Amino acid sequence: MSRMAKALCVVAGAIACAAVQAADIGQVKVSRGHVTIDRAGQSLPGETGARLQTADVVRTGSDGAVGITMTDNSLLSAGPNSVLALDRYDFDSTTNQGRFDASLRRGTLAVVSGRLAKQSPDAMTLSTPSAILGVRGTEFVISVQ
Repeated sequence: MSRMAKALCVVAGAIACAAVQAADIGQVKVSRGHVTIDRAGQSLPGETGARLQTADVVRTGSDGAVGITMTDNSLLSAGPNSVLALDRYDFDSTTNQGRFDASLRRGTLAVVSGRLAKQSPDAMTLSTPSAILGVRGTEFVISVQ
């Protein structure tokens, strides 16, 4: 392999690494009991410090609870036996514009909205099997059986 080809591989690797880091949309701040993150067909441990990406599904067991901080400072807290899908998340930290769509398939979820919903009240929605909530306020709790 030539020097030029090796240099291109190093640059391509750095770009790929930066793209993966840019995909982080939030982080697990608190994890108790059994918590997993489903990503691209894999089940990852949902331990404190785990980085989240769009399309991740966060699951808690019967003894589980998780606290998540999104990059716009939205706070999500899921209780036991919860399934939360982070369906879409786009956030521009300069303008506070973007979109956040999540689905609570089962369990309980408490939310304190962050900069995204405060800037654009229509920018955040939470779906359940029987309803779609448009986040207009700053705090709410929802339960799905």
